[in-house]
Amino acid sequence: MSLSATIKTPLVTYEQPLGLFINNEFVKGVEGKTFETINPTDEKPIVAVHEGTEKDIDIAVKAARTAFEGAWHDVTPSQRSRLLIKLAELFERDLDILAAIEVLDNGKSITMAKSDVQNAASCIRYYGGWADKIHGQTIDTNNQTLSYTRHEAIGVCGQIIPWNFPILMWSWKIGPAIAAGNTVVLKSAEQTPLSALYAAKLIAEAGFPPGVINIISGFGRTAGAALSSHMDVDKIAFTGSTLVGRTILQAAAKSNLKKVTLELGGKSPNIVFDDADIDNAISWANFGIFYNHGQCCCAGSRVLVQEGIYDKFVARFRERAAKNQLGNPFEESTFQGPQVSQLQFDRIMEYIDHGKNEGATVALGGERHGDVGYFIQPTIFTDMKISQEEIFGPVIVVQKFKDEAEAIKIGNSTAYGLAAGVHTSNVNTAIRVSNALKAGTVWINNYNLISYQAPFGGYKTSGLGRELGSYALENYTQVKTVHYRLGDALFG
Repeated sequence: MSLSATIKTPLVTYEQPLGLFINNEFVKGVEGKTFETINPTDEKPIVAVHEGTEKDIDIAVKAARTAFEGAWHDVTPSQRSRLLIKLAELFERDLDILAAIEVLDNGKSITMAKSDVQNAASCIRYYGGWADKIHGQTIDTNNQTLSYTRHEAIGVCGQIIPWNFPILMWSWKIGPAIAAGNTVVLKSAEQTPLSALYAAKLIAEAGFPPGVINIISGFGRTAGAALSSHMDVDKIAFTGSTLVGRTILQAAAKSNLKKVTLELGGKSPNIVFDDADIDNAISWANFGIFYNHGQCCCAGSRVLVQEGIYDKFVARFRERAAKNQLGNPFEESTFQGPQVSQLQFDRIMEYIDHGKNEGATVALGGERHGDVGYFIQPTIFTDMKISQEEIFGPVIVVQKFKDEAEAIKIGNSTAYGLAAGVHTSNVNTAIRVSNALKAGTVWINNYNLISYQAPFGGYKTSGLGRELGSYALENYTQVKTVHYRLGDALFG
């Protein structure tokens, strides 16, 4: 099987790498396996890519270790900065190609895909700016000792990214790891391997030494498990479900107790008070759940509305959501494309059927859209008694609450704590409620606006550690304290 293929999309025709990216080269997997990636819009295969297994993970880790202790060790922070900034420029140069790949492989709308690529480039450039600004402290212990700290790279970092934001999560993981001086073995999601492989092509073009960044296409049960349990991987970072996150944490503990960061699931409340600007709240509630087809870990999948405006809100929210344009994701007017896979489509429809059987009222949607592709209508439930599990699709539950105390109680009632929203015109209410919610991010009078300069992560079972901002660098460095004795010997 070839290591590349020419792919034609409605936006561009480009050359798609298919091999595993190890030591700055695309290679075939040791076991010779391949797997197909499916276009969720028409349910047809796009192309087959080479599959990485445990043996390939071991080869990639060895390449990353050799680079970390060799050529990469002598690259200065300023040089790392220039490499990351060059990579960001290549992302922007090839924005249309990367966006087209995301639409083809993931099904997201072209407008959102272009935004993802631009945000990925900006994230990489941001960490390029941090590369030469990572430093420790000098500590005044006594007159005879110079005490200082060094923030050193951890070493070889394993990174596992999800299918909902393939290129964006690629940048969230690669940026801080490389800025801090680590080397990387990254496994893409088996549903969406194509943009990660194209981005690997840009790594070599940017001038990174061989082995610094290695990209593996493969399955979680094989390649992901091998990476999580590898004895020569110093740190593992994962974005995905809480169930898989627990498995990765166990594998890290049972192997070499590698450092772990996890960005996991959510069932986030979006709270609307009586005094909120209702049009603004409805707009953000719509964006909060139907953005990226509901396939967003921080989606505002529970809208809690105060009883004074509940009926009005439901009626107008239904009208607004019905206007969302479903269809061909390559068309600029499309807001919602298909779900990523048959498995995800079936899982979401099962949740919808469960809600119906439970006696919940379907205020909008609740059915498949069209006959081809994994499209699901925007769905609004009301009167739903149980809203605890992450659906990860275009499905929202609108619940009624009486007062602030009840809103906080319902908001905090799940095992998750990734994000939340508060809509009110009262500043005191906004601050009180946002402080009381057990969530890593709280949006006030907006929702789902994430910035690469600000930390992102969860409370409770929504994860460990933080992505983005300067906080992410803490996950990719370890602190060494040095005491240098200046005076005479204390004993002797």
